[in-house]
Amino acid sequence: MHRLWAPWRLAYVTEAGSGGDSPCVFCAALSESQMSPLTLYRGDRCFVILNKYPYSNGHLMVVPTRHVGTLSDATAAELTELIALTRTAEIVLKEAYQPHGLNVGMNLGKPAGAGVLGHLHVHVVPRWNGDTNFMTVTAETRVVPEEPSRTVERLRPLFEQLA
Repeated sequence: MHRLWAPWRLAYVTEAGSGGDSPCVFCAALSESQMSPLTLYRGDRCFVILNKYPYSNGHLMVVPTRHVGTLSDATAAELTELIALTRTAEIVLKEAYQPHGLNVGMNLGKPAGAGVLGHLHVHVVPRWNGDTNFMTVTAETRVVPEEPSRTVERLRPLFEQLA
């Protein structure tokens, strides 16, 4: 039997479904006292953060700084920066990983698949031909070969250059 070690996923497994009144993960990521090491870039109204539980290398999210849950609740300035940083994310990911394609999208509300309710965010996920394999189908597991800290080292300088 082969083993796939992914120790950074333990937090996800143990916290999944805990619910309760836990603070918003995006708001907590911007805490002045403890800014998340996964934060790649911070703009005036939005920021870019690496997904803690990625589907693939470079899976990141563009997030309004203000806790806002829907596009209709966001200001024009927030929406402008949100799409501008999403464009920058596309450029950065293409340069860093040369993916064959990208998934870009939002899940608004729990029935739509939102994992973080109440704080709007755009997923940008690099994709490669053949990147879905038997692990997803048979074991409900994703194989992400790059450690998150290395992804941050790779992407943060590119955001600082372009944004």
